[in-house]
Amino acid sequence: MALLEVDSLKVYFSTIRGYVRAVDGVSFEIGKGEAFGLAGESGCGKTTTALSILRLLPSNGEIKGGKILFDGMDIVKLDEETLRKEIRWKRISIVFQGAMNALNPVFTIGDQIVEAILAHENVTKAKALSRTKKLLKLVGLSPMLVKRYPHELSGGMKQRVMIAMALACNPDLVIADEPTTALDVIVQAQILNLLKDLRKKLNLSVILISHDLSIIAELCDKVAIMYAGKIVEIGTVYQIFKNPKHPYTRGLIQSFPNIRAPKSEFKSIPGAPPNLLHPPPGCRFHPRCPYTKQICREEEPEMVEVEPGHFVACHFREVIG
Repeated sequence: MALLEVDSLKVYFSTIRGYVRAVDGVSFEIGKGEAFGLAGESGCGKTTTALSILRLLPSNGEIKGGKILFDGMDIVKLDEETLRKEIRWKRISIVFQGAMNALNPVFTIGDQIVEAILAHENVTKAKALSRTKKLLKLVGLSPMLVKRYPHELSGGMKQRVMIAMALACNPDLVIADEPTTALDVIVQAQILNLLKDLRKKLNLSVILISHDLSIIAELCDKVAIMYAGKIVEIGTVYQIFKNPKHPYTRGLIQSFPNIRAPKSEFKSIPGAPPNLLHPPPGCRFHPRCPYTKQICREEEPEMVEVEPGHFVACHFREVIG
């Protein structure tokens, strides 16, 4: 049985103009110890999907349908107290985007990690502090940083602190939302190597959210490509990068630089993602797709398995590739 199974998830945001269909029928599953990537342009629903798993949506966000099964429990149906005590941080934790804003500037690093441990486990403050020092050492930082404030740390160090905090209660699943945003390439590589090592040491399952395909390829086993609130293609990293079957996936890959290929201009995807207050009928990518036919404007394509473990939602999947 999969550790996490998301089935036909729908998440809408209420606005004065109507409902924004931010996530509209998303399905995927993650096994124990597996790294799963969610990729796509900004605004396609990646972060909303992740926040739904922990039910950390803003006040105008609502899960309108579907299931989120974690180790057999439907998170959608759990009460808030059970979520807080038994799921959040204890079994599923999250590394938020932008460590600069995620850490509280008026508390020391040690106080913030200790607080997370005490909120979810019945241990003494001394034991929580001892664990905090071990966690900092685990992520490659000095245990003495427990007395430092966030402003005294570099961006890379703060990102490591966030990872240590996410591991504070020994979770089964860690969600990493753009964990290398605003970091230079050297520090990015260090953070990615750290996540790889921790995953092996602790047998962690990881959901990595990123629009950077190189990071997805580096860290993940499987990847789902999201567009306009839907998953358009899903498969192993090798399947997606070697033989992409959806025009959007191909567009994303072609717009990314290949340092081994001859110098050439980037092939960007024309147009912009649709307004999810009023998504287009049929295939949501059809206004930007070079393969568009009448069927694309009228009928939404079904998700079809084109090879074992490789699924695509496109009317012309046999032509593309």
